[in-house]
Amino acid sequence: MALASSAQTDSLVKGTSNGIPDRTDTIRSTQLHPLRLIIPATLITYGVIARQSGALRNLNNNLSDDLWTRHHHSKTPIDNYLQWSPAVALLGLQLAGIKGQDKFADLSIKYGMSFLLNTALTEMIKKSWKEWRPDSSNQYSFPSGHTSNAFMAAELLRLEYRNVSPWYGVAGYAAAAATGFLRMYNNKHWFSDVVAGAGVGILSTDIVWWTYPVLKRWAVGKGKDVSTMIVPYYTPYTGAGLCLAHHF
Repeated sequence: MALASSAQTDSLVKGTSNGIPDRTDTIRSTQLHPLRLIIPATLITYGVIARQSGALRNLNNNLSDDLWTRHHHSKTPIDNYLQWSPAVALLGLQLAGIKGQDKFADLSIKYGMSFLLNTALTEMIKKSWKEWRPDSSNQYSFPSGHTSNAFMAAELLRLEYRNVSPWYGVAGYAAAAATGFLRMYNNKHWFSDVVAGAGVGILSTDIVWWTYPVLKRWAVGKGKDVSTMIVPYYTPYTGAGLCLAHHF
């Protein structure tokens, strides 16, 4: 009896014998743990403080000088494409039949919600703070939108496939970090812009990851599979609207 009880408990914690997480495991993995907010909050806080701190602004200037002024070079468009690589990886893994935690419909909605939230937060901060870019082209430097977009998808990739292999998340974060570096390499962002952008992207995905199960239960009812969901959104550039996601 003791062995049977132990096996049942282990199944509830780790999932079923065929490797598919059970309901208890899935609920636990989507619960809000405030300690997980420390990393994105720290990154965003660094970016905010760097706009006021003389020492951190000097760090921004020194890195910009090292990357651009002292070693002048031609700009590269790679960052415009690399920012989408974690998102492409999510789609590629699904098409290849490598399943993560969610069904394709749920994952698609999570990505759409994360993208909209990240875009809204990033553009709102850009318009509010009006930081000049290193190349003085405009005042939309803080935070880096390319970086926030890349880290948003990288965090979703990590969460979705963390029980399959941690290397998917590592690869996504490497691509996101490279995107941030190239934004500085192209003289489009300060170091603090990139750091804050990473925080905004990670935070956007984490918020959606933890709130989506609640929204899903509210929208379609407990215990039912979602096929269609309508989510409101707002961005400073496009205004308010509705995002429709349907699984055929």
